[in-house]
Amino acid sequence: STRDFKMEQFHKKKGKEGTRGSNLIAKENLETLTFYRNMIFGSNGIFFTINTLLGYHYQTFDITMFAVCFIVYIGSFQFMRSMGNPKMTDNGQVLDPGVDLNMEGGLAEHCKDLIILTSVTQILSLLSNWLWLLLLLVPARVGLMLWTNIIAPWIFQPAPEEDIPDKKRAKMERKMKRAMR
Repeated sequence: STRDFKMEQFHKKKGKEGTRGSNLIAKENLETLTFYRNMIFGSNGIFFTINTLLGYHYQTFDITMFAVCFIVYIGSFQFMRSMGNPKMTDNGQVLDPGVDLNMEGGLAEHCKDLIILTSVTQILSLLSNWLWLLLLLVPARVGLMLWTNIIAPWIFQPAPEEDIPDKKRAKMERKMKRAMR
């Protein structure tokens, strides 16, 4: 029936996900870059428009925090742009689509999170200058990622097992048993 057909559209496909073509990856990368560019322009526009309409006088702190946001925006966006930059032939065919910016767990995901956090912080800072402290979540997250992915596994890795011949291991076990008596 039509109800069953409609419900099938919402079921997640099981099995291996199909590979996506170079043209599709290049197109989605361009859409992703456009979205985050618009987010950057939008948050800056809202920030300056509201501050100007309220007759706010920019202090050194405000200019400094905007400079921090500007550096984060430019660095993250340009990094994503260089990662997702497709290589094209003269006739417009895609040779290499670049890195898939929408891949889960990729480096671009962290850049997108950084842009989102910076945009949200910039807009929320209109309510109070104390909300600029949300930018401290960035080094906290970096520290957590370093701990969980690099430092903790390195510190807590099990000692390497030595290849001891069976005879020698049995002899050592007998010695241990004698020492325990």
